[in-house]
Amino acid sequence: MHWITIVLIGIAANLDNLGIGLAYGAKQTKIPIGSNLMIALISMCVTYVAVFTGGAFTAYISPSVANFWGSFLLCLIGLWTLWSSRVSNKHSNKDPKKFDKDNNSIISLKEAVLLGFILSINCLASGIGIGANGISAIWTVISIGFFSILTVGLGSHFGYLLMKTFIGKYSTIISGCLLIFIGVFEMFA
Repeated sequence: MHWITIVLIGIAANLDNLGIGLAYGAKQTKIPIGSNLMIALISMCVTYVAVFTGGAFTAYISPSVANFWGSFLLCLIGLWTLWSSRVSNKHSNKDPKKFDKDNNSIISLKEAVLLGFILSINCLASGIGIGANGISAIWTVISIGFFSILTVGLGSHFGYLLMKTFIGKYSTIISGCLLIFIGVFEMFA
C-alpha cells in the first residue's frame, strides 16, 4: 500500500485548512468542534467522489497509463497551486470575515458548510489523481479527514503564534511542492 502517499496527500490537501485556521485564530474567530467536523466531513465526501472518479478511469485505460496520468495530474495541480499563490493576493481566501456572515466571531455549522466546500477544492483535484493511481480510497479519505480536523483545530487554537511561522506564511507554496513531490514519487514508484 502507498502509506507515504496517503499521509502526504492528507497533509498537502489540508495546508489551506491550516492557513484558514491560522487566520481565524489570529483574528480570535472560533471554530467549534462541530464546525471543524463538518469541514472535515465535506472534504472526505468530496475526496471519496474524486478518488472513485479517478479510479473509474482505470477501467478504460491500462493501469500504467492511468498511473502516469494520475501522477502527471498531481504535478500539474502542484504547479497550479504554486502559480496561483504568486498571482493572487495571499490572504484573499484567508480573510475570516469572508465566511463569518453573522460577524459573531464563531463559525457556525451553516458557515462551515460553505467553508468546507471551498476548502475541499484541493481534495477534488488531488483525489482524481490519487484514484487514477489506484491508491486506496478509504485510507485516503481517512487521511484527508484526520488532517483536516488537525490542521483547522491547531491553526485555530494557535493562530496568532503560528501565523508568523514559516508554515503559516508559506502554507500554499508548501502544499504545491508536496503535490509535485507526490506526483513524481507515484510516477516512479
